[in-house]
Amino acid sequence: MDSLPDFVALAESFGAKGLRVTKPEEVDAAIEEMIASDKAVIVDVRVDPTENVYPMIPAGAAHYDMKLGPDEEIEPRTEDGMVLV
Repeated sequence: MDSLPDFVALAESFGAKGLRVTKPEEVDAAIEEMIASDKAVIVDVRVDPTENVYPMIPAGAAHYDMKLGPDEEIEPRTEDGMVLV
């Protein structure tokens, strides 16, 4: 989204290490760099905006309507579970 900050610059402005991953094949190297770092690390992982990322809460839905995958949802809520909400 255009309104999001530059997370790499933001991390570095606070003395942390900032990394950006734009391709799936870059993830392993970023993880290795995070582990090797002696600083806090913020990783900006760019995801295709048309890709669904799970778990997800659909727009306008409650947290108990969370989807765990494209064809999977949390089991319907029960009265026992409602006391936790």
